[in-house]
Amino acid sequence: MATSPVTENRLGELEVELAVWKQAHATALEGAEREAKALKGRLASLNSQIASMESLMSQSLLILCVIDGDVCIFTESLLRQGHKGGRLAAQQLTKAVADYLTNEDAHVLGRLSFWITIYYNRVALTSALERRQLCTPEQLEAFVMGFSQASPRFLLVDVGYGKDAIFTKITEYLQTYVRFPQTQRIFLAGGSDSTYASTIATLQNEGLLGKLAFLEPSGADANQSHRFRIPTLYADNLFMAQQVMLPITHHPPPLNVTGLSPSYTTGGLPTPSSPPGLPAPNKLIDPTLVNSPPPCNEYYLMSCTKGGTCKYSHDYVLTPEQLATLASNAKKAPCNFLKNGLQCPYGDHCCWGHICPNGPKCFHLSKGKCWFKGESMHDVHSPQLSSQ
Repeated sequence: MATSPVTENRLGELEVELAVWKQAHATALEGAEREAKALKGRLASLNSQIASMESLMSQSLLILCVIDGDVCIFTESLLRQGHKGGRLAAQQLTKAVADYLTNEDAHVLGRLSFWITIYYNRVALTSALERRQLCTPEQLEAFVMGFSQASPRFLLVDVGYGKDAIFTKITEYLQTYVRFPQTQRIFLAGGSDSTYASTIATLQNEGLLGKLAFLEPSGADANQSHRFRIPTLYADNLFMAQQVMLPITHHPPPLNVTGLSPSYTTGGLPTPSSPPGLPAPNKLIDPTLVNSPPPCNEYYLMSCTKGGTCKYSHDYVLTPEQLATLASNAKKAPCNFLKNGLQCPYGDHCCWGHICPNGPKCFHLSKGKCWFKGESMHDVHSPQLSSQ
């Protein structure tokens, strides 16, 4: 049966329309699939963020306090109380920070873990405080112990000698911890001068000042906080209002070598930060007996800071011949500074061995068992590291 031209035209139009609809349907279906994939990706991202938030909430958020101990020195009244004053200072600082956070009305999603780190030059600080009659070395030692024992999270780090030693430590501390997602707030007690201005400016350029706050004594100059628009916690009756000028010491002072111990161990880190005491009379070394405990190497050569906790004796009177023997024996133990890849600050004054007595042909070295493990400790031609 023949179809009319009109019918054929109509069929052609319907076929074109059907093709258009099919194409539109395919396009819509493809778009829906793309959107479904995108939504799936967003859902996965949200789930990941939720998991991260839950993980963060389950962890303790960090409230950190870092103190330049050569600039921000605790008050005389606290220092003179010794151990009790150290614990009291730790309690007052903790309360001041807690009150500040409460008044700040910070929204905290997890538990808070409060840490205090104080960097200081122990020898220089002890000397300055004693010279100005602010406290005795024994009172400072007891204060440090009391502060440290107030919490396992309270640390006092003796950085030793060096003009920029504390600055370098605190700068690295800030650069590291300000980036931690767990860090809620960092309190910097660095004095009111511009010592840390360059460090703070660097953090400002990187947009990392939001977690930083200054910790200063009441009445301190607020120039830095105004310059960087950083909030400041003013602590009452905690730090001295006037800065104590510490002696500038780039190297350790000359040691008063009065004798050397006959015993030697695997080597100890010299700690010349306490003045040596006077040996007890009438306690002589008897070479025919095993003297127990043996004399303390660090006490007779450097200065031992362990006090009553030292397992070696500080009470012997040594003859010149015995001292010569002790000097020889002490060199048979490696210096722990060099052994651990560090520069020995005492150089030629160090009582411990900087070079293996057996030299480059050391039998124990070939077996990997020599105590002198530091670089160049078997090179007899290498000069010893010196601070001079």
